[in-house]
Amino acid sequence: MYNNPYLSQYPYNVIVPMYNHQRQTVIWPYQKQIHANGFNFRSSNLAGSSVIPDYGSMPFVININEAAKQNKNYRYAIWTGTHLQTTLMSINVGEDIGLEMHSDVDQFLRIEQGQGIVQMGLSKNNLTLTRYVHDDSAIFIPAGTWHNLINKGNIPLKLYSIYAPPNHPFGTIHKTKADAMSSEEDQGHGNIVVFGKTPDEWVRHTEYLVKEGLEDVKNGINALHILQEFILMGVLVGKGYSPENAYLTVEEWECTGGSTLLQQSKTMQ
Repeated sequence: MYNNPYLSQYPYNVIVPMYNHQRQTVIWPYQKQIHANGFNFRSSNLAGSSVIPDYGSMPFVININEAAKQNKNYRYAIWTGTHLQTTLMSINVGEDIGLEMHSDVDQFLRIEQGQGIVQMGLSKNNLTLTRYVHDDSAIFIPAGTWHNLINKGNIPLKLYSIYAPPNHPFGTIHKTKADAMSSEEDQGHGNIVVFGKTPDEWVRHTEYLVKEGLEDVKNGINALHILQEFILMGVLVGKGYSPENAYLTVEEWECTGGSTLLQQSKTMQ
């Protein structure tokens, strides 16, 4: 019940969840080169992996400068949480992001390699701000602002983007700009995205809790206790906990007496 699901997932220096009220720092040394979807990250526990997943809702540390430079995908979501999302981007020579506006999303861009032009304004026909940008440039885009970023150099423009709240589904990978445009067209034809995930992605994201709840049913635990526990876990997931960490947290409340009501309901018939 208290197995730590994170120890097989984090590829960098991370802070793992607290158990017994103590925070444990785990450091994995870089041991082996791996290649995955355009990345060349060094990690001891990802050897043999074919994909670097979205680590959203879990504690995560990464050399963002190195990751951005190594990324060869047009867009790659590396961390999608409840309140913000970080994606890596690689814009080919002569290409651009495309004129766009996010009505309820603030955005931050940081250039790590290359050079280009950023344009912003309150109207797509009136881009009042134009700036030359290059590596180390930071770009702040308020919600409701039309903007575009154009690669004006002779090498791919490498950057990372932070959206608050998330703007793309959890785990988004667009290898090319054409892939991104096709995906955005699909989303415009009825696909719902809530805090970076579609409804089906939320269902898949919480499958762990569903399986654990069914196990409690099989073990004869009363319905009131199951509902109390798993509604609490759902609330924690909504606050940014991973399903596994939400489960462990609520179980700890019950076992340590943090919640007397959970202890009482478990013994009810």
